[in-house]
Amino acid sequence: MLDYASLKVIWWLLVGVLLVGFAIMDGHDMGVGTLLPFVGKDDTERRVVINTVGPHWDGNQVWFITGGGAIFAAWPLVYATAFSGFYWAMLLVLWALFFRPVGFDYRSKIDNPTWRSVWDWGLFVGGTVPPLIFGVAFGNLLQGVPFHFDNNLLSTYDGSFWGLLNPFALLCGVVSSAMISFHGGVYLAHRTEGDIQQRAQAWVRVTGLIWLLGFTLAGIWLARGIDGYVISSAVQPDALPDPLAKTVSRAAGAWLGNYQRWPLTMLLPASGYLGCVAAMLLLRSGRSFAAFWASALGLAGVIGTAGVSMFPFIMPSSTHPASSLTVWDSVSSQLTLGLMLVVTLLFMPLIILYTRWAYRVMAGKVTAAYVRENNHTAY
Repeated sequence: MLDYASLKVIWWLLVGVLLVGFAIMDGHDMGVGTLLPFVGKDDTERRVVINTVGPHWDGNQVWFITGGGAIFAAWPLVYATAFSGFYWAMLLVLWALFFRPVGFDYRSKIDNPTWRSVWDWGLFVGGTVPPLIFGVAFGNLLQGVPFHFDNNLLSTYDGSFWGLLNPFALLCGVVSSAMISFHGGVYLAHRTEGDIQQRAQAWVRVTGLIWLLGFTLAGIWLARGIDGYVISSAVQPDALPDPLAKTVSRAAGAWLGNYQRWPLTMLLPASGYLGCVAAMLLLRSGRSFAAFWASALGLAGVIGTAGVSMFPFIMPSSTHPASSLTVWDSVSSQLTLGLMLVVTLLFMPLIILYTRWAYRVMAGKVTAAYVRENNHTAY
């Protein structure tokens, strides 16, 4: 079995991979939901939009469920502390997600304009709220979360829901929403044609600009206006988890330290910019499939930038820095991490192969003619 320190880092990487997979796969579903009221001007067009993701959205939820399960199993202290401090925010995400299954299933059951319009806006809420909240959550993590542990490792959260909605966190929420809407727009441009495709391309340009400007502003703000966290005591990567067994201090520019220590990590923020710009250029030249994967590269770059900036911190504490949760002291046992790694290596390739097969079988353009010809089976 791998040593404990290596397993801790591997699971930090794997959780990151799951978050990226969620953003790419379930993200384009949510992005399509966000754009639904704006790219579909009548009922037939909106049905075309919904049918681009209808057969796949529930399968893509596997990434979301697996990501949450991995955090619960690999980082139990992070899971418990985050769901305590972010309780109302997570409930808001959950309530928004309720609109997705019922919206997809019930929307076309009744041929009534009001009924269908209500569910269209429900799908919009289900696609818009989660990325916004997730971005706000990352913004708060980068600033530090007001929690602390007592000697029994019982966590206490000292903040409020409204405190999460601070300016920097809201900016991160805007960037997250723009990224997901951009990704959904690229996917729509790949799966549709005509007026819907043109409207999707227009939204890609708008959301791409917001993505690039927001990401830049957040980076400048993080470098000049937000103090990062540094472990100032000796680090024992292979020690048993104990969040209170370290000393943590705050320092200006600390979130940029890893890029100086490991210069290759600069490829991550560069990928965030490159992926977005490349996707817009590829889409403009008609290479929509390549544009989708360029967009995916951009998503991975932005998420990776947040992860590397914070490493080894996962959930810093703003009120009691020593309580901050890191890769080294918030994990499960070595046996648990080892068994989970084996299971992941066995089943992750199966999930990827099945997803690839499903998208290949149901590939191609979704058109208004298809929706009319399959009125009783299409969404």
